[in-house]
Amino acid sequence: MITAAPLLETSFPDLTLHGRGKVRDIYRVGDDLLIVATDRISAFDYVLGSGIPDKGKVLNQLSAFWFERVGGLVPHHVITTDVDRFPAPLKPHADVLRGRAMLVRRTRPIAIECVARGYLSGSGWKEYQQMGRVCGIELPRGLKESDRLPEPIFTPATKAESGHDINISEEEAGQIAGRELIARLKQLTLEIYRRGAAHAETAGIIVADTKVEFGLARDEEIVLIDEVLTPDSSRFWPREQYTPGQGQPSFDKQYVRDYLEQIRWNKQPPVPSLPDAVVQRTREKYVEAFRRLTGRELA
Repeated sequence: MITAAPLLETSFPDLTLHGRGKVRDIYRVGDDLLIVATDRISAFDYVLGSGIPDKGKVLNQLSAFWFERVGGLVPHHVITTDVDRFPAPLKPHADVLRGRAMLVRRTRPIAIECVARGYLSGSGWKEYQQMGRVCGIELPRGLKESDRLPEPIFTPATKAESGHDINISEEEAGQIAGRELIARLKQLTLEIYRRGAAHAETAGIIVADTKVEFGLARDEEIVLIDEVLTPDSSRFWPREQYTPGQGQPSFDKQYVRDYLEQIRWNKQPPVPSLPDAVVQRTREKYVEAFRRLTGRELA
């Protein structure tokens, strides 16, 4: 059951606001950053009028789980998620931050979305229907929606300030960020996906695809940033219900998208709010994904 109202926005007048994303509020803390995952939810490039209680906690704590699991593969930006170890200026806000915030080192984000796909869905499925390939990668003929691909593929995209990110080829990504860097990011993205998908399989979850982001530290070291293998950055499907040839039930916000399609929202302002039943069910999906993947209860 929902036990608290959603946290839609933070306001800490004694801290310096670095920026607000669709979901996260970011503050400067010395040379580092404080990332606070709110309960905002976006769909079709708009933040909706309703939040999903505890969604930010799921994103924060699940990301922390994955950062720890892939730390041996690539350095990540997390300093700590333990509020009791946060710097003194953050202590007055401990009650708000607990469970939904991480202190991270600052990096220079790389302007490419790194996407790994193991199944044919979403924009990849649409592109395959039109062209028989995804991001320049030729795929076998006759594939159906939600089919498992012969092997996971790397399908980068450009980061859009507004509107949809745009799928591009690996070659185009190399022209933007450098070929050697993209080759390494491809390697890392696919390995993160493989490790995450293998673990998720044991929890009864198919990771159809996922998006990860990287930054560069001052010494040009590649650092994994933002979030990792969450219901916001990935498509999570219940393995026991997987049926190729159609869209799949999911643990992610596809449920919200489906509702918005059902009410025939024109995807323009004014932005709708969600009925209580949709809010409740969405929360249940996020929390169930967290429990399955981590084997523990949300704190």
